[in-house]
Amino acid sequence: MDPIVKINHLSYKYPDGTLALKDIFVNVLPGEKIALVGSNGAGKSTLLLHLNGILEGSGEIFIDGMKIEKKNIGVIRTRVGVVFQNPDDQLFSSTVFEDVAYGPIYQGFGKTEVKTKVDQALVDVHMQDFSGRNPYHLSGGEKKRIAIATVLSMNPQILVLDEPTAGLDPRSRRNLIELLLELPHTMLIATHDLDMVEKLTPRTILLNQGQIIADSSTSSILGDDNLLEINGLK
Repeated sequence: MDPIVKINHLSYKYPDGTLALKDIFVNVLPGEKIALVGSNGAGKSTLLLHLNGILEGSGEIFIDGMKIEKKNIGVIRTRVGVVFQNPDDQLFSSTVFEDVAYGPIYQGFGKTEVKTKVDQALVDVHMQDFSGRNPYHLSGGEKKRIAIATVLSMNPQILVLDEPTAGLDPRSRRNLIELLLELPHTMLIATHDLDMVEKLTPRTILLNQGQIIADSSTSSILGDDNLLEINGLK
């Protein structure tokens, strides 16, 4: 099976000179759910932001065989849906429907197709009764679900999530993990939530100071107390 994500020699330096990623190699197969773990500053979010061209480092990244470069970026961003840590960064309209419809409208779909896509995305996140609600009046867990729906409405192949359980109460956190388990998409998830990692992602990539320290089964990485402690995760 060919990788749906292929990263070769990826390095990235921030404008202040900080080297955030160092010669990263990763292959992701279709349908895989992968956690990116590491202490703060390890490079997790920086890596995620390269997957739809928000950041651009040296090296090469291919999405379903298509190289991330200027001429392909529009198509890439429909195939890779990014869900930010703070849902307020993605919810800016006066109704849930408008927020979820934004992507399909940008893609050029007509009114009927847009409504179909919005309705399906809200069903997928179990929020079909919230279409007319104001996003700012929703709970944290509800906002997270709507933020996911805003990318599902564009029918992506890959979901990229940054700290999806951050700030959630125990019930909302549990419900979100169950939702992510239901979704069939390829996923890359940056997180400090090792309990979620254990439940959701069979494969884990451990980063430290911009380098991949380990890329293996979740059970083997989470079962290595010394590895976790050395890398600031225990």
